[in-house]
Amino acid sequence: MYIDYYKTLGVDKNATQKDIKSAYRKMARKYHPDLNPNNKDAKKNFQQINEANEVLSDPEKRKKYDQYGEDWKHADEFKNAGQYQEQSSESQRQRYQGARDEGEFSDFFESMFGGFGSTGRGRQVKYRGEDYNAELQLELIDAYEAHQQTLTVNGRKIRITIPAGIENGQTIKIPGHGGQGVNGGPSGDLYITFQIANNSEFKRSGNDLYTKANLSLYTAVLGGEITVDTLNGKVKLKVKPETQTGSVIKLKGKGFPVYKSKGQFGDLYVTYTVKIPTDLTEKQKELFIELSRSQS
Repeated sequence: MYIDYYKTLGVDKNATQKDIKSAYRKMARKYHPDLNPNNKDAKKNFQQINEANEVLSDPEKRKKYDQYGEDWKHADEFKNAGQYQEQSSESQRQRYQGARDEGEFSDFFESMFGGFGSTGRGRQVKYRGEDYNAELQLELIDAYEAHQQTLTVNGRKIRITIPAGIENGQTIKIPGHGGQGVNGGPSGDLYITFQIANNSEFKRSGNDLYTKANLSLYTAVLGGEITVDTLNGKVKLKVKPETQTGSVIKLKGKGFPVYKSKGQFGDLYVTYTVKIPTDLTEKQKELFIELSRSQS
């Protein structure tokens, strides 16, 4: 069944790579199965969108698709077959001429029909399958721990392990999970690019995380203890007396895991923000006035 990849992404045939990338991201968000649990067609549409992007985002594949349409995957075969036919025709002409000159018609026809396969000259050429490219969207918390996920690529389900600490925009290769080879050739590879969305209160920079914590005026002045969130639970912090707003503390090893380095983590940096109290009672105002007088 022929699928118009341009129509799938909602772009015309003159679309730029930037247009294709933008259209793909828009469509992927719209039809992602996780965002459409009640839409039975979402998964199928998402697969078609990924397939269209794999082809149109690759200049070489796009060129083949524009030239050969639904048969674009066999473009190299067509090209090689054409070259082989031209070479074969010339070879046959030369051999026929030589056979006619030397009277070796029986040998000539045997090589053309009877002995062609047996001599190995008719052996089919093996071609490696196409490489596939896919984009996988994760939340920051999903990239914090290694986990398994099942993908559907061209109708095939593939179970992969996503290592902890994967970076936004990072691409990994899954060998042998691309397109099938031709004439017994090896399969291509699958390349997955990760897009990591961050809807958390943390900012990530490499393996380090950054967050903010509010301090009451009284805790900032007198010191005390507060609780802050990390990606793997809550921790208690002791606040020193006279802590200033904008002060930063480092929690060693509470950042993001280092990619493929088990047990290694970045650090978590916490910036304090001192909150000024509001809606003071008259008594509280008097105390602040008295405090300011004692300071002066």
